[in-house]
Amino acid sequence: MHYSKLKISRDATSRLRSIKQKTHITPNLLCRYALMQSLEDGPLGDIPLPDQEGQEFNAYTLTGELTELLLALVRSVEERTGGPALSDEVLMARVRGHIHRGVGSLSVRVKSPSDLVMLAAQTP
Repeated sequence: MHYSKLKISRDATSRLRSIKQKTHITPNLLCRYALMQSLEDGPLGDIPLPDQEGQEFNAYTLTGELTELLLALVRSVEERTGGPALSDEVLMARVRGHIHRGVGSLSVRVKSPSDLVMLAAQTP
């Protein structure tokens, strides 16, 4: 699957600014981290999907060479429950949802760059 741009929620955009001020890590890298953190928490289920009124990323900036891998991981987590295969549109909505959930989690857990390292070192 190919996508060119992805807009995240207004809330996630605001939280990313705050995390960036604390860590000096760019929003695109924080989004990648947030996506992976959220995937560890499992499928989104019936969680309402976030708005698309926040920051817009082009595909290469957001996921780089990892696009196919990250989309496959989202598909794997979201389709794990045995439901039907996700359409491309639904898949991208789930990517936004995972970024939103992951950024929310990071915003309360990360106060410095070392907090990201500590989170990465933890095993589920």
